[in-house]
Amino acid sequence: MQTRQTARCKRSRDTPVKLLGLLRHAKSDWSASEMRGGEQRDFDRGLNGRGQRGAALMGRHIVDHGVGWDRLLASPAQRVRQTLAAAQLPLTPEWQHQAYLADADTLLSLVQGAQGDPASLLLAAHNPGLQDLLLLLVRDIDDPLCVAAAEKFPTATFAVLALDVADWADLAPGCGRLLHFARPRDLDAALGPESSIVG
Repeated sequence: MQTRQTARCKRSRDTPVKLLGLLRHAKSDWSASEMRGGEQRDFDRGLNGRGQRGAALMGRHIVDHGVGWDRLLASPAQRVRQTLAAAQLPLTPEWQHQAYLADADTLLSLVQGAQGDPASLLLAAHNPGLQDLLLLLVRDIDDPLCVAAAEKFPTATFAVLALDVADWADLAPGCGRLLHFARPRDLDAALGPESSIVG
């Protein structure tokens, strides 16, 4: 898990808020992707049936949640591509090869380099990078939402952070507040052991 760094966020009462969404790919299928040398190539793994259902459900939830996402940055791995296809979000993915299995620092650099000054960015990628990025950015790690996110960031989980930065390039540890955290099981008990929407 990402080591917590000292917050160095430059913010003031007048700083505009950016929104960052984090979406982990849905549950993948180890038996369905291309085999090479008798071993499965990780990049080519697609979704299983449960993953397809979870991705479609979370896609509807993301739309219903109401944020009009400006840009979608995504890992080009097959399981991320199939997650976004099933989610049917009204966005064209921008495939970012550096997001594939990226750690939190790499994902942070990717977001910091966002072009065009969008007000909101949705990032679709992998764990543990996404979970570690969330914990790196939030100020209050003892907030109940953060505690839930720190415990587990399951497949097809969606989180929204408010970031106190005027420019994406200024994004730094401790700049964020976790506004929303939803897992497939929170939306459909059949997709997990519990059913309780958090946030």
